[in-house]
Amino acid sequence: MSSPQPTPALLTRQVEELLQHGGPLPIVAAGDPVLRRIAEPYDGQLDDALLDRFVAALRETMHAAPGVGLAAPQVGVPLSIAVIEDQARGRKEALQARDRAPLPFRVLVNPVYEPEGEARAAFFEGCLSVPGWQAVTARYARVRLRGQDERGQAVDEVFTGWAARIVQHETDHLNGTLYLDVAEPRSLSTDEAVAAHWSQPTAETAAEVLGFELP
Repeated sequence: MSSPQPTPALLTRQVEELLQHGGPLPIVAAGDPVLRRIAEPYDGQLDDALLDRFVAALRETMHAAPGVGLAAPQVGVPLSIAVIEDQARGRKEALQARDRAPLPFRVLVNPVYEPEGEARAAFFEGCLSVPGWQAVTARYARVRLRGQDERGQAVDEVFTGWAARIVQHETDHLNGTLYLDVAEPRSLSTDEAVAAHWSQPTAETAAEVLGFELP
């Protein structure tokens, strides 16, 4: 049985209560039902001022975690809203291998992506809602994203490389999907194990040693 659709009044009250204490918001961990629901399409359930405050809180929470993306369900709010931003810090060879470049702050509302081509890239990936773990996840190398921004303006943009990975990860959250659902199970590693054994720019060594195939 599906859950009833939350009313705008209920969502407003939920967001206001989340924001009342200030600071980063608590991040919901895997196992909470909100992460397995399809988020409600955003169609103005929050007034503009509250939406701006909520987006600012999502960005603050993402930075504090730290992470490169955060979806509204990850703070318990079942709306199709996510924020992304990547300063692309790290070793030059790793950034190049991942096709990772700075991604300015963006708000994604009701995003939907589709692959452009069949090429995929596989790297270790983590999630703020699955703390302490990472797994190799194959993602499309190039996707077309459609949706809106926080002002309701249409978004129709192609993302490549690591930015495409971020877009797919956050959009999946809004569809009730965690990265573990599409990751390579044999690669599942703690953050400490990744740092100790799998810090190479690519996942080839991990695939060989742990016994899984890359696309």
